[in-house]
Parts: sequence; C-alpha cells; structure tokens
Amino acid sequence: MKDFSMTLNFHGELREYRQPVVAGIINVTPDSFYRGSRTESADDIRLRAETLLTAGAEWLDIGGYSTRPGADTVEEEEEYRRLSGALEILRRDFPDVVLSVDTFRSAVARRCVEDWNVEIINDIGGGTLDNEMWATVASLKCAYILMHTRGTPSDMQNHTDYDNVTADVISELAFLLQGARAAGIADVIIDPGFGFAKTTEQNFRMLADLREFRLLGCPILAGLSRKSMIWRTLDCTPDESLNGTTALNMVALMNGASILRVHDAREAAECVKLFAALNQ
Repeated sequence: MKDFSMTLNFHGELREYRQPVVAGIINVTPDSFYRGSRTESADDIRLRAETLLTAGAEWLDIGGYSTRPGADTVEEEEEYRRLSGALEILRRDFPDVVLSVDTFRSAVARRCVEDWNVEIINDIGGGTLDNEMWATVASLKCAYILMHTRGTPSDMQNHTDYDNVTADVISELAFLLQGARAAGIADVIIDPGFGFAKTTEQNFRMLADLREFRLLGCPILAGLSRKSMIWRTLDCTPDESLNGTTALNMVALMNGASILRVHDAREAAECVKLFAALNQ
C-alpha cells in the first residue's frame, strides 16, 4: 500500500506491517457494553478467537475489566484470573497470534507479559491511573497503547470541557507521550480515546481531525467499534451498529489510522482491503 509502513518491536522481534492492522476484541467480562464480545467459557474464547482470526484479525485484544461508564469495580486478582484463563487458551491454540491485554494496572500488565508473553499492553489510562505503568512496560520491553482519557471510567464523562477537543487531546497526549518515552518505552501506539471523556460531538470532531494526531509521530489506533457515538447518532442499539461502525472505520483509515480495534473482524478487514485498493 502506497506510503503505509508500521514497524513494532515485540520483545526484540521486529514486525513490519505494510497495511493497517485489524485488532479483534475478546472480553472475558460479564458486563462489557457489547454482548457479542463477551466470552464465558473456554469454548467461547476459542471460538471467538478462531472467528476473528479467520475473518482477518491479525491481533487479539483481551480485556478482563469493563471500562464502560458505570461498570462494576473488578479486583486486581479477579481481573488477572479472567485474563490468564483466556491467555492460556490463546497461547496454546493460536501460538503465533499477537496478543494485547487491555488493562490500566501495572501489576496485571507485568503478570500477563511475564506469564504469557503478551506483546502489547493497551492502557486506557495512558499512565494516569497507575503511576507504575510506564516503568513496568519499559522493563518488559513490550509495545504500549497510550490512550487519552480524563478521570476514571466511573466519572470520565464529567470531564468533557475542552477549548478545542482535537488540539487539547493532542496536547495532553504529547505530555503523556513525553513521560512514557522518558520512562524508556520505545514502541508507543496512540489512541485518541473515542468515547472516553468526550461527548458525541467531540468524538466526531476528533475523527474528522484524526490525521492531525500523526504529529505525535506514532501509529494511531482507532477504537470506534459499536460505540455510543454511532448508535446514539443513528438512534439504534450497539447490536444494530455494525453498519455505522464499518462506515466510520473507513473514515478512520482515510484519515490516517494504522490500527482498527473492532468487534467484527470481517467487515473491518474488508475496509482495509478496499482502502488498499483505493491507495495502490
């Protein structure tokens, strides 16, 4: 694909990507906002992983703690228990797949990398919810997804006061990126944090301006899949928001996204294939 290149270092192994990556979501939680991503048994986990990978996902992103507004608190040991059960299955049955773990806790991140050789830590707090996260990730030599949010998952929607949402989020991410780099993290992926401490209008403004985030010099992850900005705008439900998700995923690709984090891999992979044809 013309002008696209992304190289990441996973524990000393360089991976080069010549087109955007689809990261498929697996939630080992009982309360994630989209029920289609939830898995409860070993067979559920195995089937969902196989479905995502067959449909075109290259990475799998595993979450053990729902961060939707109003979600229940999950104790650290319970979060790791959920994650380790899934990671054991995935490492055994899909040994070559790149795995990321969605956690804002440094202790959980460390155990997932040391026990299961996870390649990426996906931190919805961007280092703001655990002050040991950056040093931990740096010591583990894994890649790091630095997402923008404000506050905590329980109160983030009280923190949507921006002068200019795109400029302010880029500025706040630049500050966090500087700290992550200073701690020794080499491979950082930027996530603007759609739906986290943003209104629907602000989410759309950021998506329209997504290319500006490339000023930070990192790959950009777009996590738009089935989020409220879609189903509220379309007056539908998360279950009915696949078509809207696919439309916005193509917008994200056209505006510079390197990674699509999705519940539905086939439709996202088709977006990538069509985008590649458009940019031959």
